[in-house]
Amino acid sequence: MGKFHIFAHRKKSQNLLTLLKSISGIRGTIGGLPGDTLSPIDVVKYSAAYGHWLRTTCDKPLVIIGRDARPSGSTISALVCATLQAQGISVIDLGLSTTPTVEMAVTAEHAQGGIIITASHNPAGWNALKLLNEKGEFISEEDGRTILAFADSGDVVFAEVKKFGSYTSNDTYIDWHIDRILEHPLVDVEAIRAKKFKVIVDAVNSTGGIAVPRLLKKLEVDVTELHCEPNGLFPHNPEPVPENITQICGELESGQFDLGIVVDPDVDRLVLVCEDGQPFGEEYTLVAVSDYVLGKRPGNTVSNLSSTRALRDITEKHGGVYYAAAVGEVNVVTKMKEVNAVIGGEGNGGVILPDLHFGRDALAGIALFLSSLAENGKSVSMLRSRFPNYHISKNKIELTPDIDVDMILEELKLKYFKNPINTVDGVKIEFETEWVHLRKSNTEPIIRIYAESESQVTAEHLANKLISDIKEIIAD
Repeated sequence: MGKFHIFAHRKKSQNLLTLLKSISGIRGTIGGLPGDTLSPIDVVKYSAAYGHWLRTTCDKPLVIIGRDARPSGSTISALVCATLQAQGISVIDLGLSTTPTVEMAVTAEHAQGGIIITASHNPAGWNALKLLNEKGEFISEEDGRTILAFADSGDVVFAEVKKFGSYTSNDTYIDWHIDRILEHPLVDVEAIRAKKFKVIVDAVNSTGGIAVPRLLKKLEVDVTELHCEPNGLFPHNPEPVPENITQICGELESGQFDLGIVVDPDVDRLVLVCEDGQPFGEEYTLVAVSDYVLGKRPGNTVSNLSSTRALRDITEKHGGVYYAAAVGEVNVVTKMKEVNAVIGGEGNGGVILPDLHFGRDALAGIALFLSSLAENGKSVSMLRSRFPNYHISKNKIELTPDIDVDMILEELKLKYFKNPINTVDGVKIEFETEWVHLRKSNTEPIIRIYAESESQVTAEHLANKLISDIKEIIAD
């Protein structure tokens, strides 16, 4: 599967606990009973299991720690650092940072691992531990299962006082990360500076409020900051989808800016807004960046099964081959390495530039998009009009513990057996010019239903048809 994830969530309508294993860390709501949510006891439990796993491969591991700005972050960070130190593991604490910054710091420091304290796009009442290996990449499912076994057994070892690990703080890595991006050969710093772009940024009051303005100012972009105070008080739902970014879209309607930039709390997802206030489309962040990269470096691309087919079209236009991976960053990364992709990512605004690092990086995405915009010499909306125009309808059905998702997917496979079906990750059903992808979420107790068509109406109709099918199966 990929990144290992233990998900704790208590349903409000029922006194029931859903504990899911998936690929995005150790994630839960804050407050409540141990074992039900991400309590301090659970933070210590899983941090210790991770530390024990590291100690099986290295006598004196070093771990990089960083967090987003959500209110529980400092408390959880202190627990994580203290737990690892008590196991004889040294830590470098980056403090307020970004997911891609921590990933790059792991390899820069020759560390054995990293933990990013962020619940990504989830609301402020959530938090999570995202676990990295020595490559600064998310741990594999196999390693995750090993860590889970250690956590469940309680068979972890702590060090004598004289063998405790050291603690060091380092708040310089965001600037270091930005400098590495500006040095990248595909980032045209001088062309961007010459354009004197005017940009407005919504960083949802998390660490993007530190990192994104710093990057833009080094590129001599005129920056207007919207929700860039890293206090963790999210002014709106932090997932950067159209219904949550209406304020910045309204600001752009005034015609004062060339571009709007929105990032999620840990700065691994990048969403753009055109100069007229129209969303560029989260699916098209990767498409636009890939078009620019492929124009400089022809080659293969990778995205996940739930991402727009526009990336395939762009890749083939440049003479490359497009490959689809299961949903989850680590799955995309694995496929990118396998096919030697020059660019890849996910349709949620995640851009992976492999010769920078193998992780979604909104800061790298910004620099590459601005390079493309500077080279193109046209407005953002005109750049968007160059790409194939597909529409995705993104939907979900909430799950209760008694719902058998595997049974539902099997029933759907039988119902649509005449259509081409991909079962690498859930069920993806191909139609003549459309597709629909159904899968159990990695980050919420839901089934995601994504459908794509050249028409928004058709995409929504197809998604609703599958939702009706699912409801019928559940009712039976």
